[in-house]
This record gives sequence, structure tokens and C-alpha cells, in this order.
Amino acid sequence: DNDVIAFLFVTPCVSFLYVNGVMLFTLRKKTVFQEASRYILFGHMLWVDTLNLFMSVVLYICAVSRILIMKNVCLVLLIAAQALFQVSIINLALMSLERYVAICFPLRHAEITSYRITHIAIGVVWMMGLIQCLSEMIIFYAIDSTNTAMHLFCSRTTLFRLQIYKKFDIAFTCIFFVSVCFVIIFTYASIAAVAKTAACDKMSAKKANKTVLLHLIQLGLCAASILVGVIQEATFVYTDYMTSLNVMYFCFLMFIIFPKCLSPLIYGLRDQAFSCLFKYYFTFGKGKVKPFRPVHNCSLVCEERN
Repeated sequence: DNDVIAFLFVTPCVSFLYVNGVMLFTLRKKTVFQEASRYILFGHMLWVDTLNLFMSVVLYICAVSRILIMKNVCLVLLIAAQALFQVSIINLALMSLERYVAICFPLRHAEITSYRITHIAIGVVWMMGLIQCLSEMIIFYAIDSTNTAMHLFCSRTTLFRLQIYKKFDIAFTCIFFVSVCFVIIFTYASIAAVAKTAACDKMSAKKANKTVLLHLIQLGLCAASILVGVIQEATFVYTDYMTSLNVMYFCFLMFIIFPKCLSPLIYGLRDQAFSCLFKYYFTFGKGKVKPFRPVHNCSLVCEERN
């Protein structure tokens, strides 16, 4: 049974890591993907989700295998995973704001979302995502004296035992989710309002609204992933080891693996310019769509309309 679970666990992870890897490779193959703000933010989302997936896989393997890890190594793993999770949430708001500017302020879009400003915004996102992690690290080394063992079972429950950690976690989670949800709903409503005016490219506005709606769905999936820890703790207490292992696998696959991989895939394939080149490289250059002239024309269409 363990071998079957391991196979079912590794297969989708490797597949999704390959898909994300091809997407990141595709973004490096054309200048427009490296300069336009929407593609820069999409690439940032891919990097964060790929690293988040990798960290989740490492922690999952350690949990299933009951591997004891050095305390300091466990701290780094948990803090990195938490930072990546929060950065991915805030990045959804940033991507929604980019679409809002593109539709509501089309004449100033290039100025507001320039290469420099986009990277500054990404830097601010990382600063916000690291606030909780740095706070927890300071508390851990300055105040926390509950962990005396050098090796332990790596999870937030076993490492962060003080109540202040839970209060920090609840506070930051609520702040980030409420703020990002507000930004996404605001941008969705604003784009919908602009789409009703005669001066707007209705097709572009409709596509942008669907993109923002996808971000809201992604946020909902991120919120669902928070429940994984609660479900796992309950199964460990009230069920046997094999049942809790199966529940852990199911939750990990449904709430962590699929959201982090399917959402970027759907988002990428919806972009005509990107999907042309992505399909070509995904099939090792054997696809029907050639990456040169058709993609160039397609890129021009997307840049003009979106």
C-alpha cells in the first residue's frame, strides 16, 4: 500500500513540475515575455508556485516517512514554505491590479506597469510576505525555550508550540486573505463597470474579468489549503495510522498539488501568445504550431488588445 501511495504521490508531482518547468523555459524564449508586466508577474507566480510545490513535497515526504530533522533545518523549511505561501497570495492581488490598469487606464498602462515598477512591486510583495516569517524567527531564537530537542518531527505544530505563534498565524492569514480578496473584488467590479462603456474594448475587458475571476478562484483554493493542517491533526487523533496517511495524501493532492499547478496552467493556456510557444516546447518541438512567425503575430495581437 505504501508503494502504491508513493507512486500515486510522485507521479503528479513530477508531471506538474515538468509543466511548470516548460512554462518557465517558454517565458525565457521571447523578449515580450521578459518585458511586459503581465508576463513578468505570471513568471513570478510560476516561480513561487514551483518552489512552494517543491517545499510542500519535501515536508510531505518527511511527514509520511516520519523522518526526524534538525531543529534549525526544520525552522528554515517551515519559514520558507510559509513565506512562499503568503507571497503567492499577495501576487494574485498584484496580477489583478495589472489587469485593472490595463483596462481602466489603457493610455497609462505602459507607464504605470513599466519593467522597473513591476519589479519594485514584486520586491514589496516579498517584503510583505517575509514579515511574519522574520517575526517568528526572532521569537523562536529570542523567547521560545520549549524546543530543547536537536532533532524532531518537522511540522508547525511540533516546532511552534507557544500561543503567540498561533496568534501571529491567524492575524497575518486574516489580513492577507481579506486584503487580497478586497483587491480582487474591487478590480473585478471596476473592469465590469468599464466594460459597459462604449469607449472600452469589450472583448479585452471580458477576458480581463475572467482572468481576475480566476484569481479569485485561486484565492479560494489557497484558503482551502489552510484546512489541510486542521484535517490532518484531527485524523491523527481519532483514526489509525494508515487512515491518517491516506487522508494526508488526499488532502495534499487536492488542496496543495492541484491548485498550485492547474491554476498556472489554465492561466497560461488562456493567453494566446504564450500558449502558442508553450505547446511547441511541451511536445519537444513536435507540435503543429511553429514558434516563430505565428507567435510573433499572436504576440502583437495580444499586446494591442490586452
